[in-house]
Amino acid sequence: MATGLLLPNKYKFIGWCLLIPATIIGIILSFKGFETNWLNAKVFAIFPGGFLGESKPFSFIETDITNTVVGILFIVGAMFVGISKEKREDEFIEKLRLSSLLWAVKVNYILLLLAVVFIYGTAFLTVVIYNMFTIPIIFIVRFNYILYRNAKIVSDEK
Repeated sequence: MATGLLLPNKYKFIGWCLLIPATIIGIILSFKGFETNWLNAKVFAIFPGGFLGESKPFSFIETDITNTVVGILFIVGAMFVGISKEKREDEFIEKLRLSSLLWAVKVNYILLLLAVVFIYGTAFLTVVIYNMFTIPIIFIVRFNYILYRNAKIVSDEK
């Protein structure tokens, strides 16, 4: 079985250590409306976000980077958790990993389709922001749930 694209198992723990705090802080920030002043820094921006010529592309801007840091921590943590080998990596795990990823993509696009049909205005932008993070969340939840359920069935048979 080719597992060359997977990270070693030790990265799973590092991933959880990044993912859990990033998720908690992300939820807190979403209730605050993503408006913070925790980490201000001068950063390079390809497109700073001004409207109709009010901003200069490819320039340095002063901004709050809290959402950026939390997003990076979430993405790196989710990647480490999702693509790290299990302690016992076999054909079942490989098949489960692939089916969970496919399942996560399908559910993500069903949710996005429902959002496109039923949500309008600035609320849609919020849904799209959350939608960026749903694939790794759904993948991790489903993959670990089926692993847990399978381990429980095997232990009940013994």
